[in-house]
Amino acid sequence: MFGVSNNDIRRFAQEKEMDEDLAFKIVEQTLKAAYKTTFKTDENAVVTFGDNHVSIYSRKKVVDEVDDDVTEIDLEDAKKLTENAELGDELLVELDPENFKRGSVQAAVQRIHQLSRELQKDSLYAEYKSKEGEIIIGYFQRMREGSIYVDLGKVEGVLPRKYQIPGEEFHQNDRIKALIREVKKHQSNLVQLILSRTDADFVRGLLSSEIPEIYDGIVEIHKIVREPGYRTKVAVFTRREDIDPVGACVGQRGARIQTIIKELDDEKIDVVEYSDDPAEFIRNALSPAEVLNVIILDEEKRSALAVVSDSQLSIAIGKQGLNVRLANRLADWSIDVKTEKQFAEMEVVTDSRKAVEELFSDDEEVAEYDIQEELPNLDPAIITILHQNGIKEIETLVNLSENEVRALEGMTSEYVEELFKEINENFEIVQEERIDEPEQTNTEEQLPEYEEQSFECPECGARITTDMTECPNCGIGLSFEYEDEDEE
Repeated sequence: MFGVSNNDIRRFAQEKEMDEDLAFKIVEQTLKAAYKTTFKTDENAVVTFGDNHVSIYSRKKVVDEVDDDVTEIDLEDAKKLTENAELGDELLVELDPENFKRGSVQAAVQRIHQLSRELQKDSLYAEYKSKEGEIIIGYFQRMREGSIYVDLGKVEGVLPRKYQIPGEEFHQNDRIKALIREVKKHQSNLVQLILSRTDADFVRGLLSSEIPEIYDGIVEIHKIVREPGYRTKVAVFTRREDIDPVGACVGQRGARIQTIIKELDDEKIDVVEYSDDPAEFIRNALSPAEVLNVIILDEEKRSALAVVSDSQLSIAIGKQGLNVRLANRLADWSIDVKTEKQFAEMEVVTDSRKAVEELFSDDEEVAEYDIQEELPNLDPAIITILHQNGIKEIETLVNLSENEVRALEGMTSEYVEELFKEINENFEIVQEERIDEPEQTNTEEQLPEYEEQSFECPECGARITTDMTECPNCGIGLSFEYEDEDEE
C-alpha cells in the first residue's frame, strides 16, 4: 500500500489543471513503470484505487513447484492468503513498497512529474489552439529585439514587430489586446501564443465585440481591408430592410466606431455598405469621397472609372494613393479616378474611330461589324488571336491603342504592324473631308512616261537598260541623257 489516496490524486489534478481520469491514469502508469523496473515485466501488475490508498498487486498462478516467483506462487503460500486456494487458481498478491528498489520509486516520482508537465503542456496547447483567431487580453511584460512579450496568465504571448501597429508604444503593465494568430508548442514544455494587432481579423473581432448586431449576425461583414496604422475599410450588409448596416456599426454620433478607432491608436475606419452592383459598391468603397459617376470599362477584366469633382480628387485618391488602393482591394476591381475635365478629355475620339462611326453610323446608332468582313485581307491567324482576346467587332478594335493591341495574348510585333496597316488602308478612304485632288485631264502630258529601252554598252557591246548605272559585263559607268523634243 502506497501513501497516496484518491483525494491526493484529485488535489494533484486540480493543481495541474488536468482531468481527474488523466491524473489517475498517470499514477497507474507510474506504478507499473516502477514495478517493471524491479521485476522486469509489468504484464501481471494490477493497480487498484481505494478510498484512502492506492495498492499494486502481482497476479500469480498457483503451482506445485515455482519456476518464476514473479508470476507464480506455490499452493502452501497461496493457502496462507486464502484457504480455498487450489492448483491453477490466480491470486492477487499485494506488494509492499519496500519490495521495490529505491531507484525505481525515484524513477516513478520523476515519471509522474514528467507526465504531468507533458499533459499540462498538451492541455494548454489544445485549449489555446482552439482559440486561434480570437482576441485575448494580456499585459506588457518586456520587450526584446523589437518583440513585445505579453503576460497572459497561464501562457506567454509574443507580439512580433511585424504584427505591431506602426508608431504604437507600450510600457510596463500596459494592457494589450491582440489577436491569437498562432499557437506554438516548444520542446521546453512551453506553449507560446503568437499575437497580432495588424490582421484584418483583429478588426473583425473588435467589431463583433463592440457591435451587438454583428455579434448576433444581424449585420454581416462582407470584407475587411487594412493598412495598419493608417486606414481600414469595412464592407457590411444586412438581409433585414429595417436595419441600416452602416449606422449600426458607426453608432449614435459615432460612439461605437470611435471605441474601435481608439483601440487601433486612432487608425481611420471607413464603414461602407456592400452592394451586388459593382458600380454602386465601387462608389461606396471610395468613401469618404463623393463620387459623381462610375463607368464600368471592362467587366471581364474588372476595370472601372470613377468620376469625381476637382475638390474630391485628392480625397478619393488619398495620401500616397492609400484610399483608392484600399478601395481596389475592397471591391476587387481596378479603379481609375478622374475629374470631370479629365474624363471629358478621354472622350475625344481618334481619327480611326471617327472614320468607323462615319462609315457605319445609322444617324444615332453605331452598328457592330465583324472584323473579318471589314478587313478581308487580314491574316486569319490575327483574327483568331483577336477573337481569343474577346475582340470581334471592328469598333472595339479601332478603339484600342497600339500598346493595348501589343499587350494582347499571342500578338506579335509583325501581327501588330500588319493589323494597323490593314486598318489604315481600309478606313483612310472613307474620310469624307479631304483636300480634293486636282482634276487630271491629260495625264500623259502632265506625267510623261518613258518606256524602258535597251542599248549596247559602248565598251563591250553587252545589253544595257536605262535603269543601270554600270555595265553588268565590263563594269564601265553608264549615264543616259534625254533630249527635249521641243529643243531645237
